[in-house]
Amino acid sequence: MAPLFTGFRFGFGSGGGDSLIGTPYEGGFFAGYISHTADGVAIHGLIVAPAATGASGSPYVLSTYYQWNTTGTATSGTSSSFDGAANSANMNNANHPAAQFCEGLTIGGYSDWYLPARYELDIAYENLKPTATGNSTSWGINDYSVPKRTVNRTSGAPAQTSVAAFQSGGAEAFVADRHWSSTEFNASTAWTFDFTGGLQENLTKISTVRTRAFRKFAI
Repeated sequence: MAPLFTGFRFGFGSGGGDSLIGTPYEGGFFAGYISHTADGVAIHGLIVAPAATGASGSPYVLSTYYQWNTTGTATSGTSSSFDGAANSANMNNANHPAAQFCEGLTIGGYSDWYLPARYELDIAYENLKPTATGNSTSWGINDYSVPKRTVNRTSGAPAQTSVAAFQSGGAEAFVADRHWSSTEFNASTAWTFDFTGGLQENLTKISTVRTRAFRKFAI
């Protein structure tokens, strides 16, 4: 059966303007489309895990903060900025606690959860921004978003999501703080994504940071 969302290609970037954003689907919630060809053509739909069972780090229900890796050394196969599943598969071991947490999940009968890449997190922020705080205007270009974003954000766009469950205080809201991505920056650091204002920055891998799993479905 074709995915429920296959026929929908609405304009994102308006704080949940697509009426399907935030809809329960295949174990989690629909977070937007991603292109792996950097041409604005959707290849996958992204699903964010439920906050209570697929996220960790206070104030999420699961309160453990995880390290990206335990040694602060390079990890082969984790350089993708858009394919978290590929990165995460190369980190599914005890040396990479954040990815191992995601890879070990089974939610709603689905066991293909992974630690998302940084531009996957960026798409979720664009569509499910939890707060009304102004955006960082140094970030927002995303070759892999659908539609492709070629300019950085303004302070006011995207606005806070209109999906009540994903607004701050809602049951599914992203914590307005840093989350690990699966994208390595260099041997000792990896990219994080801050859901306060959309800031992306690298942090030492041995740091402990919040984690939230994603999965995806093919279009």
